Amino acid sequence: MAHRGSLSERSEILDVSFWVPLVMKMLTSAAIVVLASLLVERTGPFLGAMIVTLPISAGPAYAFLALDHGSDFIAASALAGLPVSAATVVYMIVYAIAAQRFGVLASVGCALCVWVASIWLILKGQWSLGSALALNMAVYAVAIPVARRFSASRVTVAPKKRKWDVPFRAALVMSVVGITVLAGRAFGPSIAAAAALAPVVLISLALILQPRVGGVAAASVVANGVPGMLGFVGALSLLHLSAVRLGTTASLLLALAVSVGWNATLIAVRRWRSYERAGA
Repeated sequence: MAHRGSLSERSEILDVSFWVPLVMKMLTSAAIVVLASLLVERTGPFLGAMIVTLPISAGPAYAFLALDHGSDFIAASALAGLPVSAATVVYMIVYAIAAQRFGVLASVGCALCVWVASIWLILKGQWSLGSALALNMAVYAVAIPVARRFSASRVTVAPKKRKWDVPFRAALVMSVVGITVLAGRAFGPSIAAAAALAPVVLISLALILQPRVGGVAAASVVANGVPGMLGFVGALSLLHLSAVRLGTTASLLLALAVSVGWNATLIAVRRWRSYERAGA
């Protein structure tokens, strides 16, 4: 009987029907995130931030979770993702502050420690849609004014290319997507949401940009992204409310439209204001 059990466990571990799609998911997500991070370096802090705060990592993670789980799981995971999204905004603010004085490892380390502590507290609670939205309102009420202090800097140093940049970004994203899928399979929607919304793009961006352009400029990109994160709040709220009623495919597409539409609106408003100032 023990021998049969071990054979069964080995069969599950070597299950090609699970591992091959997982590897494909990881490669696909890595390609999306690497492309987005390369665009960040060519568009400046604000436009770069608008790209970074699109669901280029969380979107594929949720899509892949939808392939493995039903609409009830996705709705629950989206609800769990709302307070986790607030923790990501806390990460952004802590990083922006720390990067003014510290090196990249210390800055990312401080922000990541605060994020992990926030996630630990969040996962201990029971969240309704109302309480999750109230938490986000409180976090943004503090975060947006603080982010404005660090958002005006420009990237004035030409980035230096390193051979390991693209492989590093790809490996980081692939790791997070793999952990997300495995967490969703093993531990349920709350842990899956925390893994799906881990600030992998922000961490990758900091580790790549700060050594090249300095902490002030790298922090400016992250700080400019705080208003863009509001699109995540709307997207996750809609996904939670519509996943069961409309199905996962339609609800994921609607959530993506909300996030993209919000960031496009922020870009349009900024350009309109710049035209007004130029005309004045």
